[in-house]
Amino acid sequence: MEKKKKEIVKMLLNKNLEEKDEEEMLDLLINSPITVDVDKENDAKMSFGDKVADKISEVAGSWTFIILFCLFLILWIILNSLILVNAIDPYPFILLNLLLSCLAALQAPIIMMSQNRQSKKDTIRNKNDYHTDLKSELILEQLHDHIEKVLQNQNKILSYLKDDANSNDNKE
Repeated sequence: MEKKKKEIVKMLLNKNLEEKDEEEMLDLLINSPITVDVDKENDAKMSFGDKVADKISEVAGSWTFIILFCLFLILWIILNSLILVNAIDPYPFILLNLLLSCLAALQAPIIMMSQNRQSKKDTIRNKNDYHTDLKSELILEQLHDHIEKVLQNQNKILSYLKDDANSNDNKE
């Protein structure tokens, strides 16, 4: 039975694995639990900078940030064009453009770092799901084989009982 499971796994796995990696994968799938909490593992490995980048991405990608930022821009324009006599940043709003450029230059890489980390986590989660599905398929195959054996034995017992009943009927 163990050999049959290995053959099924070899058939389902990618063929581009090296022999050593393939044997390791087979042993992992057949002999040990393979489920992993990707979020816990990822959170344990995150540095302070990673956590800050994720938090900034979370805030910068929210409607609250967009609405507050739009309000800030409107307030800046109103203050510098209508209210303040000696405006800090008069009409072409050069200082505002500089601030927006700096914000975009810093915000974009931070968001990309967070997205790359999320992509890596998704890749690990997908591999984990694939391995779990593969192991489940192997277990189902094994259960199917056991049920087939039970049915064969049950048919043998029924046949034996019928033969025994027929022989008892012939004796009388």
